[in-house]
Amino acid sequence: MNQLETFISQFKNKTIGIAVYDLQTQKEILINADEMMHPASTMKVSIMMEVFRQAHEGLLSLDEQLEIFNSFKSIADGSEFALDAADDSETTLYKRIGERESIRELTRLMIVRSSNLASNILLEKVGTARVDAFIRELGIADMAVIRGLEDKKALRMNLNNSASASSSTAMMRLIAEGKVISKEACDEMIQIMLGQEFNESIPALLPANVKVAHKTGWSGDFFHDIGIVFPRNRKPYAISLFTHGFPEDKEKEAHDCMAQVSRIIYEEMLAETVDDGL
Repeated sequence: MNQLETFISQFKNKTIGIAVYDLQTQKEILINADEMMHPASTMKVSIMMEVFRQAHEGLLSLDEQLEIFNSFKSIADGSEFALDAADDSETTLYKRIGERESIRELTRLMIVRSSNLASNILLEKVGTARVDAFIRELGIADMAVIRGLEDKKALRMNLNNSASASSSTAMMRLIAEGKVISKEACDEMIQIMLGQEFNESIPALLPANVKVAHKTGWSGDFFHDIGIVFPRNRKPYAISLFTHGFPEDKEKEAHDCMAQVSRIIYEEMLAETVDDGL
C-alpha cells in the first residue's frame, strides 16, 4: 500500500489511523491502527449492539416506547446536565420533550442522524456499564465506553470513552460476519447503518453502486468514520478511519482526506480480487 502511505504522509502534524479487514481475502491494512483516540460518535455503534443484545435476551422490546427527556447525571460528580440542541446534528427530539418514541426509532436516529439525545436516552435504558461489558465479552480490545455524550465535566477531568481504528474495525468485522448476537441482529444493524445520512468520508468517492454501512464521529479535532463496504460480486471489508489534528474549521479537509483514503483502499481491494482470480 505504498500509494496509501505516500498519500497520508503529506498530512503533517496529523495522525491518521487506518484499519481494514477484508472478509474476501482475510488480508489486513494497519497504519497507526492502535493509536488510541476519542471515538466521538463512532461509540454509538456499541450502544446499538447492546440495545440489540438486550432485545435478543428479552430484556426490552425494540418497539417499547421511551419517554424523551433531557436531563442526565455527570459521571464526574453526579450533577445534572442537559444537552444543547445547537451541539447536536439531530434536533427534532428536543421539540418533543415529554413525548414518547420507540427504542427502534431512537436507535435509528442515533446512527443515521447521530442524535446525541437519543444516545443518552438509550444509555439510560441499557446502562453504560453494560455497553462496555458487552464490548469486552465480544473480545474487542482497546475500546471503552464509560460515559454518555456531552458530559463536559467528565471530559474536563479526562474521563472519556476511547477506541482505536483497530478496535473499531474489530467491532465492524464481527457485525459483518454476523457474529454479534445473531446473524439476524447483525443484518438489522447493517440495514440501519446503510441509512447513514452523513456520507462525506468513506462512501464519498466510491462508485454509486457500492453500499456502505457506516457511522461517522466528530469532536473537536477528531474526525472519524467506521463501516462495512460492500463491493459488487465479492465479500465486504470492514474499515475504520480515525484522524486527529484537523482543526475544527478544516472539517472539509478531514472528510476529503478520509474519502481519498477510502478510494485508494477500495481500488486496492478490487485489484487484489482480480489478481487472485476471485
